[in-house]
Amino acid sequence: MMPNDSSDKSQRSMASVSVIIPCFRCATTISRAVNSVVCQSLLPLEIILVDDYSQDDTLKVLYSLQARLGADWIKVCALPENAGPGTARNEGWKLAQGRYVAFLDSDDRWHPQKIELQYNWMEHHPNVALIGHLMAVDDGGDDPLLENSTVLPVQISCRKLLASNRFSTPTVMLRSDIAQRFAYGERYCEDYRLWLHVCFFSGECYLFERVLAYMYKAPYGAAGLSGRLWEMEKGEVASYWSIYRGGGINILSMGFWVGLSIVKFIRRVFLVRFRRRAQ
Repeated sequence: MMPNDSSDKSQRSMASVSVIIPCFRCATTISRAVNSVVCQSLLPLEIILVDDYSQDDTLKVLYSLQARLGADWIKVCALPENAGPGTARNEGWKLAQGRYVAFLDSDDRWHPQKIELQYNWMEHHPNVALIGHLMAVDDGGDDPLLENSTVLPVQISCRKLLASNRFSTPTVMLRSDIAQRFAYGERYCEDYRLWLHVCFFSGECYLFERVLAYMYKAPYGAAGLSGRLWEMEKGEVASYWSIYRGGGINILSMGFWVGLSIVKFIRRVFLVRFRRRAQ
């Protein structure tokens, strides 16, 4: 249930974290996402809702949430044209006042201890630029209570991150002062490109091997459209090219990772076609 006002926030501890949620035609799900932030054991400094030119009731719902929870805590930014989630996150990032930014999608939710666990780790490890965790499809069960001392992340090296994207966007918290941003205008793998640039050029990356975020649909969806897979493949290859141009890897290394990516893409396409025939 969504609280009716922000009166109880003054009695609770806050972390210097700005939560950024891109919003596109999400009038029916955004309240659930925001509620998962309101219910955090350690509240963020602010929630920034960025409407990506929805042209439906979404913006009205965002302003309703702002009125209910307080304009000092909920910021609403409306983009003049549809630009994609990466650009929407960048625009929210411009408004962020926290030492860290955390991203949530409008149709997902967080475990109540997500901010507490990530924020405390980041505060005690200034060499870390980015930290993520696992994500799963919500099964409707209760969220388990986690002890800080028993939840320790593992480091994700540049090589591991080149091999595969270990970080779903709604799991990531990173330092707000890093130089890198999402690629403007890109709609596929713009998040993976950013994580790679952060790992190569800004600091260490870690992963909590615990589920602290939940989605309500399978990551590739039921359709598994080959066209979308191809766009994602092009985005992944562009990410390797970007790291090469930045001096993170040499031409031979780039060729290896691009070749491996193409092999994995072909495998995905065959899996999609097999699942379609099996239905």
